[in-house]
Amino acid sequence: MVVFDAGGVLVRICRSWREACAAAGVTFHELVATPEGMAARKAVVQRYELGQLSCEEYFETLAEATNGLYAPAEVRRVHESWILGDYPGVTSLIEGLNTRGVRTGLLSNTNATHWLALAGRRSIQLIDHPHASHLLGLAKPAAAIYHAFAQRVGRPAGELLFFDDLPDNVAAARAAGWRAVHIDHTGDPAAQMRTALALVGITV
Repeated sequence: MVVFDAGGVLVRICRSWREACAAAGVTFHELVATPEGMAARKAVVQRYELGQLSCEEYFETLAEATNGLYAPAEVRRVHESWILGDYPGVTSLIEGLNTRGVRTGLLSNTNATHWLALAGRRSIQLIDHPHASHLLGLAKPAAAIYHAFAQRVGRPAGELLFFDDLPDNVAAARAAGWRAVHIDHTGDPAAQMRTALALVGITV
């Protein structure tokens, strides 16, 4: 089974709050980029990605974490602008895997808002077994999420080939017994994955 991360592998995403503000047309405030501001936002995002906050709770709690620099409505706009679009070639790659009878999966640290947006994309709709952190109540790179995924799809770890753009997630997958490949999100993810698949005898 070939397993994909979403952001940085199948879809382009904003890599910072500054970038997402620009995409949303919302003013960027430098104070949220301080170490303290970033830590406060990260703590709230992690709770949202674990399914511990509803969407409205997340928008309100993150606005509070910015000390009022952003209103909940602005947080929503920034958040909804985070996903930028598919990387070229990923849809045809997944279609090729499906044609060859290769099962596919998705394992993403995400949240309810982004999951809904992802679900509307053709690349995601083609995947056999999509799983998200906020639904599992677990997040990468914790070992438990890799074991939970393998159990849910009914495949031994050694049969899972995983593509992720974060080195920590790749290392954790390998520690769990998966084959895992780091994807450089600044390059051509589809081409990188085709090369890695060819090395294990899968040509698409």
